[in-house]
Amino acid sequence: MPFDPLLVVYAVPLLLIWSLFYRRRRKAESRYIATREAAKTSGLTEPASLHPVIEKALCMGCGACVTACPEGEIIGLIEGKAELIEPTHCIGHGACKAACPFDAITLVFGTETRGLDIPNVDPEFQTNVPGIYIAGELGGMGLIRNAIEQGRQAIDAIARQKGRPANAAGMLDVMVVGAGPAGLAATLGAKAKGLKSVTVEQDTLGGTVAHFPRGKLVMTRPAELPIVGKVNFRETTKEALLGFWQSVVDRTAIKVNFQERVDTVTPLPGGGFEVVTTRSRYLTRAVLLAIGRRGTPRKLDVPGEELPKVVYRLIDPEQYRGQRVAVVGGGDSAVEAAVSIAEEQGTKVVLSYRSDAFTRLKPKNRDKLEALAKAGRIDVRLKSTIKSIASSSIELQQDGKRSKIDNDAVIVCAGGILPTGFLKSIGIEIETKFGTA
Repeated sequence: MPFDPLLVVYAVPLLLIWSLFYRRRRKAESRYIATREAAKTSGLTEPASLHPVIEKALCMGCGACVTACPEGEIIGLIEGKAELIEPTHCIGHGACKAACPFDAITLVFGTETRGLDIPNVDPEFQTNVPGIYIAGELGGMGLIRNAIEQGRQAIDAIARQKGRPANAAGMLDVMVVGAGPAGLAATLGAKAKGLKSVTVEQDTLGGTVAHFPRGKLVMTRPAELPIVGKVNFRETTKEALLGFWQSVVDRTAIKVNFQERVDTVTPLPGGGFEVVTTRSRYLTRAVLLAIGRRGTPRKLDVPGEELPKVVYRLIDPEQYRGQRVAVVGGGDSAVEAAVSIAEEQGTKVVLSYRSDAFTRLKPKNRDKLEALAKAGRIDVRLKSTIKSIASSSIELQQDGKRSKIDNDAVIVCAGGILPTGFLKSIGIEIETKFGTA
């Protein structure tokens, strides 16, 4: 068979294209491997919420899931298969699953080694206790858009309920607990539908978002707010988002009772619930819990902790300018607080952590901490605990020895106690998920 010169004409460009594609893919794979190994080295291997599990036998390595994720390179292609390479950065929006043409991705809660407590709810977000609903982060959905949508849908379900309990005199249609994304959407939805409602929030506007560090980027997707309409934020700062929500509260004249915590929720014999808070008592046909997963801040339980200089979250680093500050904790929130305060003029920061190493820090936080510690801006005290707090000092124990340190403020970033006990006291069933949907 004679040689056809046209084969060369066609084959050479194809080989060049294939070579360029292969080189680009190999370069990207090296980057994905480096990202995965950096996450493992930092101990950042456990997803915080809903996340994808990829069935390798079904994955064809098309990369649709990689490009679909708006959070960056959370998934990468390694050896021709998709893999979750930055688990702790995954926020569970599910774009990867929707984009996969081979149905190789399942969204799950928890992992084989780390369970995640999730309340059982039905498709309308009602718990096993009829009349009590859960929406947003508490139900495992940390994404702002998802929380907003759940709050809206839960109110729709409550509004569809026919009739009222026999003891309906003076009874609310719904009591919304929490003023984060889900709670605000629910409050707007209740007003739009003419429901008689009250919203209480034990802290401030914004829920979990309000606890983010100053300037932190908040990833959102377009969402639909009742009364307000479509919200087109895609990437914005914490401050801008909180400012927007405040403008929504002002424009729509919805009312939120801040600094009011729910203590008990008790079913009434004729239907509905009695809700007792730190300020009042309410009767309501339904309760929507949109309280997030942060729960109550974990305390040190040491003498002097009741002093006003002790707080459990950082609001603004500038307020500590020129002060001597102790930050307690070993996670990203503690390190971010210590770093941002240390960058303010005239501050002296002590970072106290009970373990002998920081094992679960994001690389950028670890780098900043090491640089500031080397420069003498942060005094890192590993294997240490605060034993007592006074008006102008703290007593710190490290390696069995106690020392007194001059101090103006203490910020405790030791995490929160999840409201599991509160939910169980109401009768809500909790399931610990170990990598299941």
